[in-house]
Amino acid sequence: MEKRNFVHIYFGNGTGKTSAAFGQAVKAACEGRSVFLIQFMKGKEEAEQAFLKKLEPEIKVFTFDKFDRPFGELSEEEKLEEKNHMRTGLSFARKVLATGECDVVILDEILRLTKFGFLDYETLRGIINSAADGTELILTGSDRAEELWPDVDEVTEISTTYRKDRKDGQ
Repeated sequence: MEKRNFVHIYFGNGTGKTSAAFGQAVKAACEGRSVFLIQFMKGKEEAEQAFLKKLEPEIKVFTFDKFDRPFGELSEEEKLEEKNHMRTGLSFARKVLATGECDVVILDEILRLTKFGFLDYETLRGIINSAADGTELILTGSDRAEELWPDVDEVTEISTTYRKDRKDGQ
């Protein structure tokens, strides 16, 4: 009997989308399931990356950013280079999903790729539908991606309605 896939989207303008997805990753790892966290457009935050690497092999982390600055701040040459890294990440995600080499796949900030033209909804729908039987797939990003909702099981909006200014500028 086939195991049905479960697809969840965390989106919105608030902070916590990645944290919510990561909570699902920790829960899955505690249950003995294998987890891949594939990150797009997150930048290379060394402290965060060092912490996430401590969770291996239970949660394997793959980041496909080259630069530590936001995409909008990159030069045209750097943007082209970053686009190549994103394409590599998408190819890797397709392979992981098609082969079923893990139980839970988180495509962190993949919805942002649609904003910058790396990916259209039809291609993303194909990625979703390519997942091997029994795979849990979690997508995050700020884009609402309503076009994908018929293909997913659950959508959670994370929004910030009030946020006091922080002294550290974040």
